[in-house]
Amino acid sequence: MVMKALSADHAVAWGVRLAKAEVIPAFPITPQTLIMELLAEFISNGELDADLIPAESEHSVMSVAVGASAGGVRTFTATASQGLALMHEMLYAVPQNRLPIVMVNVNRTLGAAGGIWAEHNDSMPERESGWMQVYVEDSQEALDMTLQAYRIAEDERVLLPVMVCLDGFILSHTVEKVEVPEQGEVDAFLPAFVPRSSLDPSEPVMMNPIVPPEYTTEMRYQLDRAMDDSRNVVHQVDEAFKAAFGRGYGGLIDEYMMDDAEFALIVLGTAASTARAAVDELRAEGRKVGLIKLRFMRPFPHDELRRACSGLKALGVFDRSVSFNRYGPVFTEVSGSLCGSGVPITDHIGGLGGRDITVRDMRKVFSLIEASVEEGKVKRVYWHGLREAKG
Repeated sequence: MVMKALSADHAVAWGVRLAKAEVIPAFPITPQTLIMELLAEFISNGELDADLIPAESEHSVMSVAVGASAGGVRTFTATASQGLALMHEMLYAVPQNRLPIVMVNVNRTLGAAGGIWAEHNDSMPERESGWMQVYVEDSQEALDMTLQAYRIAEDERVLLPVMVCLDGFILSHTVEKVEVPEQGEVDAFLPAFVPRSSLDPSEPVMMNPIVPPEYTTEMRYQLDRAMDDSRNVVHQVDEAFKAAFGRGYGGLIDEYMMDDAEFALIVLGTAASTARAAVDELRAEGRKVGLIKLRFMRPFPHDELRRACSGLKALGVFDRSVSFNRYGPVFTEVSGSLCGSGVPITDHIGGLGGRDITVRDMRKVFSLIEASVEEGKVKRVYWHGLREAKG
C-alpha cells in the first residue's frame, strides 16, 4: 500500500490502472477530463497496457465501449452531465446485452441552467436504463468502488454494467489522502476478466437485433432478476474487499448512529460527510439522530431500508436532484420502499447547481425531521437555501 494525495478523478484513474482495463474510449468533458488525462499518461509511460480510443462524441464513446466489451475485454470509460445525456441511447444497449462495462460519471448540472458543479440530475434519470449505480463520498471510496465495480459487474450472477457516481469539483478537483493498494493485492482480489461469451469473427452472430413482442417481456424480466440478484453480490464483494484491504462500506447502505436513533436522514455522496458532522453535534446535545448513507440507487436497497428505519419516529431524505414533480427522485424511491411502514417521511432538496451544503443546513434538516411528527405543522417537501424564501 502506498499513500498518495489524490483528487477523486485521479483516484479513479489509479483504480482503472490497478484493474488493468484494456480498452478505454474517451471524450473530454469537465469535470471528468482529469481521469482520462492521467490514464493517457499511464499508457504513454508504459504503466498500463491499454488502448485509449478518442471518439468524436460521448455517443460514440459508449458505442466503442459496447464493441470492446462484447469482444471480451475489460472496458472503462468516464463522462459527466451533457456527455451522459448524449450517451442515453447507447446506455440501454449495455445491460440488456449483459456487458460488464464500468463507467464513472462525475456528477454535474445539465443545461439549461447548466453549470460545472455538483448535482445529481444527470445520473438520476439513467437509473432506469439497467445500469447499476453507486454514489461515493470521498476519493478513497472512488478508488475502492472502481475496483469493486469490476468484480461485481463481471460476476457470473450479475453481468451488468456499473456506473460509479462522484460529485463534480467537490471530489473531482479537491485533493485528499488516499491509500493506493499494491498491484499484487488487487490481482488477488480482482482476477483477470474471463468473458462468458464474446464476439468471434470465425463464428458470426447477430447482437442486439430487433426483438419481437414474443421475447421482449422475458428479456426485461431476466434483466430485472439479474439486478435484484446483484444485491447479494454487492454485499459479498464488499466483505471480500474489507478482508483484503481493511476497508468496508456496508454494501448497499451504510448506517451511522442508527442503533437507538429516533430520527434519521438519508443522503448520497459528499452530503454524507456534512450530515455526519451534524449528527455528531446533535448527539453531543442528547438528540437521538442517525444517518443512512444510501450508496446504491440500483439495485435499490428496499429490504435494508425497511430494516434500518423500522424503529424511527420520522425520516428525512436529502435530494441533490429534483424530478420536477414536486419531489426528488430519492424521496420517491424511499417512499415506495417504506410504503405502509408508518414512518413519516419528508423530502429536503438542496445543493443544486453545486450550492454549498453546510453543517448548519443539515442541523436545520434534522430539526424539520423531528418536527414532522407534529400533526399538520410540516410540509412534505422543503427546498433548502432558496434566496429570499422561507423554509
